[in-house]
Amino acid sequence: MQSLTELAPLAAFLVAYWVAGIYVATAVLMVGMVLLLGVDWLRLRRLPPLHLVSALLVLLLGGATLILRDTRFLKWKPTVFLWLVAASAIASTWIGKATLAQRLLEPLFARSASLPREAWRRLNWLWAGFYLLLGCLNLVVADFASERTWVLFKVFGLTAAFLVFAMAQGAWLAVRTEALGAGAS
Repeated sequence: MQSLTELAPLAAFLVAYWVAGIYVATAVLMVGMVLLLGVDWLRLRRLPPLHLVSALLVLLLGGATLILRDTRFLKWKPTVFLWLVAASAIASTWIGKATLAQRLLEPLFARSASLPREAWRRLNWLWAGFYLLLGCLNLVVADFASERTWVLFKVFGLTAAFLVFAMAQGAWLAVRTEALGAGAS
């Protein structure tokens, strides 16, 4: 349910793009992100930091796109967001007790299956590299491909990349936590 809710603004953006073009789609995305924050607040009584940052970037860069009639601002949004996440991952290596990857993923695992700090650091560096690479790839597609190709890349390409990355890190974590569980027996 949560994942479908998170994808709703993106789906609305795509439908609006096909029906009415990039500027209407931008406005729809902006409204969708505000609604997503409203759903987050009603469901959780808090705003998840990644949703909040993404929504603020959509409002800021989407607003610039609409006011200046220049799609470059909207096209930069994924890169800015991805690079902010990468920078947060890198900074978390030295700031705080746990890396960003550990803070976000460790609650999904049983306490008995906690990974060593070095494994979390390695995964965190993979996150940083992945987000930096995707941000660069978005810029390349935004600058050198057609608007339609960029929209398809944003909606399907980035979503597929996140899905593949999540499955790969899930498998990586499962192997390591399984090994920890077997070692405890």
